[in-house]
Amino acid sequence: MPSSNATTDASKPAAPTGGVQSLERAFDLLERMADAGGEVGLSELSASSGLPLPTIHRLMRTLVACGYVRQQTNRRYSLGPRLIRLGESASRLLGTWARPYLARLVEETGETANMALLDGDEIVYVAQVPSKHSMRMFTEVGRRVLPHSTGVGKALLAHTPPEEVRALLARTGMPTATEKTITTPDGFLEALEQVRRAGYAVDDGEQEIGVRCLAVPVPNSPTAAAISISGPAGRVTEAATEKIVPVLQEVAEDLSAALASNGAQG
Repeated sequence: MPSSNATTDASKPAAPTGGVQSLERAFDLLERMADAGGEVGLSELSASSGLPLPTIHRLMRTLVACGYVRQQTNRRYSLGPRLIRLGESASRLLGTWARPYLARLVEETGETANMALLDGDEIVYVAQVPSKHSMRMFTEVGRRVLPHSTGVGKALLAHTPPEEVRALLARTGMPTATEKTITTPDGFLEALEQVRRAGYAVDDGEQEIGVRCLAVPVPNSPTAAAISISGPAGRVTEAATEKIVPVLQEVAEDLSAALASNGAQG
């Protein structure tokens, strides 16, 4: 039976029983702020959550005092700087959990394996296991790149509504990395359509000449994540792609299951 305390927003599940209600509500408000772009007014939070304004005001005062929310001069509220440290630590932990799965990718494909997240408008690499070949690709963990010239960027944005993709590209621009870089929004949207049809993304020399990358999203990840392999175009050929993609997809599914299990145990 539905609880009488269920929120008015169908997209948000009712709070689980057995928890501390004020904590559940505070975290729900933080997630709603993130969904709204990081800055909201109390009336907006009340409308989306179904909670009365006095309750929201009390919770927000506590979050402000702790540094997780900041009150703006216009009386609206934004996510606070203390969340950055939590996010960075969580990203590192996600990368740690992913490493055994990336190691499996290296064993089965022979190429360098990466994990990347979508952080705002940028792609950030959170884990890597290098290939054992003497000629191999290397991307520093923590490196940030723009989505339009990477396989992981395409994998992460493949199911994002076109108007949101266009808005992101307008904010970041589409600088040319190589002669193969996609430099128009229409060209990038067409590439995303190819990703949806094929079930995987390709970066064919678009970020670095002579480097080919194959990427897939991690299904149901707690934050948008993708895994990839990268190597010289002479090794990551079309024939090799047919063998590598099923391995990538299987490892992504297994990693997804492991992340869900970690979340349940938490």
